[in-house]
Amino acid sequence: MQKALIIQTAFLGDVILATPVIEKLKKAHPNITIDFLLKKGNQSLFENHPHLRKVYLFDKKDKWNSFWRLTGQIKKEKYNLVINLQRFFSSGMFAVLSGADQIIGFDKNPLSFFYHRKYAHRFEPDSMLHEIERNQTLLAELIDEELLMPKLYPTEKDYHRAQWEKPYVCICPASVWHTKQWPVPNWINLIDKIPEHFDVILSGGPCDRELCDEIVSGVDRKGVYNKSGDYTMLESVALIAKAVMNYVNDSAPLHMASAVNAPVAAVFCSTIPGFGFYPLSDQGKVFETTEKLSCRPCGIHGRKSCPEGHFSCVKIDHEPMIDWLFRAAAKK
Repeated sequence: MQKALIIQTAFLGDVILATPVIEKLKKAHPNITIDFLLKKGNQSLFENHPHLRKVYLFDKKDKWNSFWRLTGQIKKEKYNLVINLQRFFSSGMFAVLSGADQIIGFDKNPLSFFYHRKYAHRFEPDSMLHEIERNQTLLAELIDEELLMPKLYPTEKDYHRAQWEKPYVCICPASVWHTKQWPVPNWINLIDKIPEHFDVILSGGPCDRELCDEIVSGVDRKGVYNKSGDYTMLESVALIAKAVMNYVNDSAPLHMASAVNAPVAAVFCSTIPGFGFYPLSDQGKVFETTEKLSCRPCGIHGRKSCPEGHFSCVKIDHEPMIDWLFRAAAKK
């Protein structure tokens, strides 16, 4: 096998959970050339990635112009293998029009009948099948069954930019979906319970600065800093890697923590760990409501608002989350 293309143009978290496919291909075929097609905006996560030759950027704001331009570039490469990790029509079109010798993907893609091999895409909440396991089933007939973890590659420069003088807790309070985002009062209550010998750093993208400002303004302690938008993606990964604890939603920072095996407390509101997006870190733990809610989960990806109007799934006890911090700090 000489040349492979991996397709994953979904959200940032999905892209991070695609990285084990890169690792497995490279481990099995050290001389293989691997390229990656992802959504424009997520590319900085792969700067200087040791196993990728090229990153294609699909601009969804200019969808069809971008699609046809990329399709021409991809076809010229004459890939031996294309692995499509997505279930949407456009990703299926990229795969089918690639002209690759072998196209592999999930059966839920509407164009999967054109694939050379297709595999069942299963959501099995009771089995706790993780997304990285689903993705790696696509390699079942090509590579051994060893399960590899997500992996990202911050540089020494990234770690230097993200270094902090005091021991710190990192909080990433935002999410693309409202019902996956723990409310501001909950974050404030949690921060007020964190011992003051830890600084608290709020992290996220530039668009999260207003949310983080609201949280900072509501806390009743010193040493809380809004650093949203101050770091690149890989610098944010470095920040997460060195934190005593990371508090996150069911969102991309959770998977950043998994990719560097950082301690993490993951808050699950409207979604459930059974969908397969739970933390993989050695010191990773899920925190969710103990109430039996007939409406939970209300969807795989979350919603813009609570369909029932009560948003009871955000009622999660703070004390066990603080206890998890103490346990992690004791191991530092």
